Formats: sequence, C-alpha cells, structure tokens
Amino acid sequence: MSDNKPCRKELLDWINIVSFAVDDVKLFLDTHPHNTDALEYFDEFQKQRMQALKEYAKYYGPLTIDTTCTPAESWAWINEPWPWQEGGC
Repeated sequence: MSDNKPCRKELLDWINIVSFAVDDVKLFLDTHPHNTDALEYFDEFQKQRMQALKEYAKYYGPLTIDTTCTPAESWAWINEPWPWQEGGC
C-alpha cells in the first residue's frame, strides 16, 4: 500500500464478504423478523458494508450509485475503470 491507499483487490474481497453476510442474514430475517441477535448482526454488517463501499469509492470510484459524492457525479462512475479491468494492488 502506498500513501495509505488500500489494496483494491483486498477491499473488493472485503466488500464481497460483508455483502454476503448482509444478504445471508436478510434471508434469515425473512422468516425470523424479531430475532434480536440477527437484527444486531444485520446492523453491524450493513454499517461495515457501507463503510467499505464508501472507502472504495474514495480511492477507486463508486461501485454503486448510492456511494457517489454528489448528484452531479451520479453518472460519472461509468467513466472509471471497472473493477475487473484493473485488478491487484
């Protein structure tokens, strides 16, 4: 890492991990909506996911429309390299 810039691949891997955790617990909550442990788990991993997406957007451009900085930049992300075009650190 240079200048405290996180490794793109490691950050994408982390986003995939926390996204899977969020999606998995959402499925569980479909059938157990009042399970407080699952709700706390969901909240924690949802926060980690959003933090990781914002960090990725800061260094490499947004992966999702909701992590763009301003409405004017909402469609500028299309001009950035796609994650699979520039891999590695």
